[in-house]
Amino acid sequence: MIEIIPAIDIIEGKCVRLSQGDYNVKKIYNEDPVKVAKEFEDAGIRRLHLVDLDGAKEKHIVNLPVLEKIVSNTSLQVDFGGGIKSGEDLDAVFDAGASLATIGSVAVTQQALFLSWLSNYGPDKLILGADVRDNYIAVSGWLETTGTRLFDFLDNYTAYGVKNILCTDISRDGMLIGTALELYDDLQKRYKQSKIIASGGVASVNEVEKLNDMGIGGVIIGKALYEGNITLEELKKFL
Repeated sequence: MIEIIPAIDIIEGKCVRLSQGDYNVKKIYNEDPVKVAKEFEDAGIRRLHLVDLDGAKEKHIVNLPVLEKIVSNTSLQVDFGGGIKSGEDLDAVFDAGASLATIGSVAVTQQALFLSWLSNYGPDKLILGADVRDNYIAVSGWLETTGTRLFDFLDNYTAYGVKNILCTDISRDGMLIGTALELYDDLQKRYKQSKIIASGGVASVNEVEKLNDMGIGGVIIGKALYEGNITLEELKKFL
């Protein structure tokens, strides 16, 4: 069964959503991320995707206190991403209570460092973040598109034992236009030994059902939950 993973994106300590990763197109949904996390937990959710958007942009962790508050006030398993650039950052994230850390930019720009983390923490603690725009990997909170192709990037790291892959289609993220089902089907068939987590544009429970039928390991749902396109009640069949 596919794992349902709501997203909480943080700017200045508040729960927000962007459209296509554009920091200028920001909507605040709640001033209190802990309250949002508790609502998810009360509905039967067990996992949360917490993104420090300030950290991703500033290239250092900014919103660690939000992680600490959510972990101390809920029993949710939290994966944290955004602004993790050093071993000290990664230690801080785990010390604050994160169960997993999502690593994107460092995996693109500093392979040796990422591989050292993979060795030190093990593949069960790290999620390889593959943020993609037009088949190329993007970094730094999606502000910069690289010349690295998606499959080349994933082929390289799965060979080193990466187990968790979070792939976000930036062009669809926050747009409620539907997720890239064909992309995730390709990923699932190509990387059978990895857990594929789909992210970006999920707009209906029907899409979640299709991803589940494909064998996708997890799905991150953001704006569709906040806007009411998908309700927590509808997702209970997957919990």
